[in-house]
Amino acid sequence: MSSSELSEHARRNRAYWTGLAGEYAERARSAWSSEPSWGVWSIPEGELGLLGDVSGKDVVELGCGTAYWSAWLARAGARPVGVDVTPAQLDTARAMQRDFRLEFPLVEASAKDVPLPPGTFDLALSEYGASIWCDPYRWISEAARLLRPGGELVFLVNSTIAMLFTTDEEVPAGTELVRDYFGMYRFEWPDDDSVEFHLPYGEWIRLLRSHGFEVEALVELQAPEGAADPRNLLVTAEWARRRPAEEIWKARKRA
Repeated sequence: MSSSELSEHARRNRAYWTGLAGEYAERARSAWSSEPSWGVWSIPEGELGLLGDVSGKDVVELGCGTAYWSAWLARAGARPVGVDVTPAQLDTARAMQRDFRLEFPLVEASAKDVPLPPGTFDLALSEYGASIWCDPYRWISEAARLLRPGGELVFLVNSTIAMLFTTDEEVPAGTELVRDYFGMYRFEWPDDDSVEFHLPYGEWIRLLRSHGFEVEALVELQAPEGAADPRNLLVTAEWARRRPAEEIWKARKRA
C-alpha cells in the first residue's frame, strides 16, 4: 500500500512504527515463544479467558505488528490472518514465521480498508493495534464487515480513565484530571509524531451498537501486586493498582 493511499494519521503512524521496527525485532523471538498475555502488565489470556477455544476459528488480527498474537492463535489451532500497515513490522513477522516454521497470511493494509471478503472471520482481535492507532469510526465498521454473524470482536486500549489524567507519554499520570471527557477522540503527543484515538465510554457503546455489535464485557485491568513500572510511563504501577490503565472490550456481532 503506497503512502498516497493512506490517511494522514496512518502515514504518520506507519513512519512512527517503522522507526520502532528494530526495537520490536529484538523482542519478537521472545514474544513469539511466550504464551499470550494482555497489555503492559502481561496478564495471561489463560487467566482472563476472553478468547475461549479458538481451534478451528478464522481470526483476523488488526494491527498485528510482529504478529505474536497470530502466532499463538495458529499454534492453538486457529486460522489467523495478520493485518498491519507497516511493512517493516511485517518483515519481522515473516522472519519469525521462517524461524518458527509457522505459516499464516500477512496482509499489508490499514485496518480501515482490509482487502479481504466480507463475512470471512469468526473473531477479530486487536491488542494495541488498530484499537488505538486507527480511527475507530473507520476500523470498527471494517471489523463488522469482516466478521460473520455471531462473530466476536475483542480489543485492548488504554483506559478512557487513564487518558483523562495525562497529557504527556513521558510524564506518568497524576491524581488530577487534566483533559476534558466530552469530545475525546484524537490524541497527539509532544514527544513523537504518532496519532492515537480514544473515545468516551458512552461513545464506544454507541459506536459498537451502531455497527451491529452487542457489548458482552468490559474488562478493566489492574496492575498485579508487585508489578514494576511499565516501559511506557503513561502510568506507574502504583497508579494502576488503584485505577484501570487498560481495558479490554468484548463484543459480538448480532446474528
